Amino acid sequence: MVGSALPRKEDAALLTGRGTFVDDIHRPGLLHMVYVHSTEAHALITGIDAEAARALPGVLGVWTARDFAGLPPRPSVPGLERGYLAGEKVHYVGEPVAVVVAADRYTAADAARAVRVEYEPLAVMATVTDALAPDAVPIYAPLPGNLALEQQVTSDEVADDVAAGLAAASHRLRARLVNQRCAGAPMEPYGVLADWTGAGPTVWATVQAPHRVRAEIAERFGLARHLVRVVAPDVGGAFGVKSSFMPELFLVPELSRRLCRPVKFVETRSEHMVHTYHGRDQQQDIEVGFDGEGRILALDVTLTVNIGGVPDPVGIGLATLTSYMLGGCYRIPKIAARYRSVVTNTTPTASYRGAGRPEASFLIERVIDLVARELGRDPADVRKANLIQPGEMPYQTPFEGIVYDEADYPAALDLLLDELDYAGLREEQARRLADTRAPLLGVGLSTFVEMGGFGPTPLFEQFGYLGGWESANVRMQPDGSVIVLVGTAPHGQGHQTALSQIAADQLGVPFEAISVLYGDTAVVQEGTGTMGSRGMPVAGNAVRQAAVEVADQARRIAAHMLEVDADDLVRTGDGYQVKGMPDATVSLAEVAERAFKPHLLPEGAALGLENTSYFEPKNLSYPSGAHGCVVEIDRDTGQVRILRYVCVDDCGTVINPMTARGQIHGGVAQGIAQALYEKVAFDADGRPLAASLEDYMVPGALDLPPYETHHIETKSSFNPLGAKGLGEAGATAAPQAVVNAVVDALAHLGVRDVEMPCTPERVWKVMHDAS
Repeated sequence: MVGSALPRKEDAALLTGRGTFVDDIHRPGLLHMVYVHSTEAHALITGIDAEAARALPGVLGVWTARDFAGLPPRPSVPGLERGYLAGEKVHYVGEPVAVVVAADRYTAADAARAVRVEYEPLAVMATVTDALAPDAVPIYAPLPGNLALEQQVTSDEVADDVAAGLAAASHRLRARLVNQRCAGAPMEPYGVLADWTGAGPTVWATVQAPHRVRAEIAERFGLARHLVRVVAPDVGGAFGVKSSFMPELFLVPELSRRLCRPVKFVETRSEHMVHTYHGRDQQQDIEVGFDGEGRILALDVTLTVNIGGVPDPVGIGLATLTSYMLGGCYRIPKIAARYRSVVTNTTPTASYRGAGRPEASFLIERVIDLVARELGRDPADVRKANLIQPGEMPYQTPFEGIVYDEADYPAALDLLLDELDYAGLREEQARRLADTRAPLLGVGLSTFVEMGGFGPTPLFEQFGYLGGWESANVRMQPDGSVIVLVGTAPHGQGHQTALSQIAADQLGVPFEAISVLYGDTAVVQEGTGTMGSRGMPVAGNAVRQAAVEVADQARRIAAHMLEVDADDLVRTGDGYQVKGMPDATVSLAEVAERAFKPHLLPEGAALGLENTSYFEPKNLSYPSGAHGCVVEIDRDTGQVRILRYVCVDDCGTVINPMTARGQIHGGVAQGIAQALYEKVAFDADGRPLAASLEDYMVPGALDLPPYETHHIETKSSFNPLGAKGLGEAGATAAPQAVVNAVVDALAHLGVRDVEMPCTPERVWKVMHDAS
């Protein structure tokens, strides 16, 4: 089964409208919660008048921050805790100021508009430059200034060594790159429904880690965890933004408890654009030293991250992951890294697909191209001069604990260049350059590596998780069918399909006879969750481990039934056979039924066929690959059109080639979107300029090219499956492939950078300024 391109089990329900999302769930007596959002980016709250709202028929109440003063604060960095609603001051447009509950969503929305909030405006600092200015006032009260965290990732000794390496290099250059702010924009915005009519709440929520949400809710309300049930039903995309603890996760259960009725909150798209956390927004100041062949000798990087109006516990330190991956696929002996997390009057930032690693990959891949341009060399040749070789794997990077698993970076690049017909593209580029009527042609490369298989507990604990392991329970039914319970909660990754394939191989059970259940803390044993490309490298290995144990139990029972030693059995299509005796067989269904007859079991055998396993990876995994993008640019308008996009990916063992392609397609779509279309922007007063999909340019199917996907499989030695993960690879690889292609098309003009998104207006201006 592993390696077979089987159709996804999940798709039939989703494609026919039979999925169950939070907004599809109804409970008797259901009420609806709506926020009153701040209309100011930075202001004191001088008054809230809710009388008109309370007077509307169907409104059950309006609550402000003081009404929740008795609740413990939201999960945060110690010393930076905050409440669930803005109290004395608002920090960004969209910050919740009050909540309204009514009998239906429309009445609640009308009532929210009827609440009058009086503000005393304060100075707005919507950029990191403004927030760090000498005369800037502190935005977030617990902090004395707007520098929330300043971290030197490498030691002073390393920094000195890098400075010496830069000084000794025969060539050096400086650059400032920008990873603009993006919104997750999942199909389904954030939603929570809570029914607290007993000893504790049942909560349905669009989250990535239901067990962790259960733990936080239980802690906030002083409950034992078994009294809190969290269910993550179908989730229409998450992309990291649904891993943050939004205030509705706690307000909705609290209001259900107070009102003794179920309460639902589902944000609108415009609310999502200003309320749910954004991603990226990182400025990168770089100095690189290199030799005449383009070999990088030293790299010094300072990252400045806009973390928005209130520090998120993940967002504040996310640049740590960027720092760890600054070297990319390359043998860079000396790297110094530091970062600053800066508070501004904008929506907070936190995880977004790739969470820090796409920023690193963008940085180093743009640096490689800048070095190539500086030396007049081909970008492919400079990559080849710097790539880590397969014989050096596992590879210890300059960062302690960051050890790359097995990969063949040169093979991925060579395959990409062959599939692109790179030499032919360079000839076509020269032909078009000579013909002033032809669109310009550009070729961009991205040879990348990223972190996947997030798991080693010491690393995961830094981000607030109980551990980095994952759990699986495999239970064979008396008829030979199998139920798998897994601690991850997917939101589009296809875990039902892939985990069924893994279990089927170990158990010898038909793929169709396996059910995979997840996302319900009352059903599934303790779990960690779905993020960081940990589905197959961590959860997949937990399933494999549990299935191996169940298969071993079944073999011992089969041996007892056939009156031989377990070592004398071989597997057949549907059961077991004694070696050399074709007629001495027993089916797996017969074994499964026998497992529930204690009087017929071998001495010491437990009743049933079941195992619960916890898999703790000993290291991260490191998916890698090489992507190439071919663009043409209209000389008159600056319009960029992608002609081809070619992917070569190495995720270790490919469980299902079809779902693997789907993961790549989705990730590349988001990467292309960042490169060409998407940007969350604010004006000088901190007001969002893209608060709906009318303004925020999410590409449609016609805006994206067909993808040419290829895989090489270099198995990881860090886990038994040899899997590395794939969910974030496309988003990690694509932005720089596209930008490198755009810059390559304009390089004859002396253009060395185009800031994302490469819109027609921006490209046109760069072209004409250069001309």
